[in-house]
Amino acid sequence: MATHDRFRVIGGTHLRGEVRISGAKNSALKLMAAALLAPGLSTIRNVPDIADVDIMGDLLTRLGCTVINNHGVVTI
Repeated sequence: MATHDRFRVIGGTHLRGEVRISGAKNSALKLMAAALLAPGLSTIRNVPDIADVDIMGDLLTRLGCTVINNHGVVTI
């Protein structure tokens, strides 16, 4: 879909509310690996709660990092 395409929703009720989108696995894993190159602490937010993130955390721990995963906020 091109950026100028649009959808128009016609209905009897206005839509309201919020939707929280979980973080992308591939981005989170790359950011966790990149934290090795940064001086000091790195904090990554909105990290999905999946096995791949846990495995990457274990790998970074074995490489000497301290990894704290607190409900989707990972500090390395």
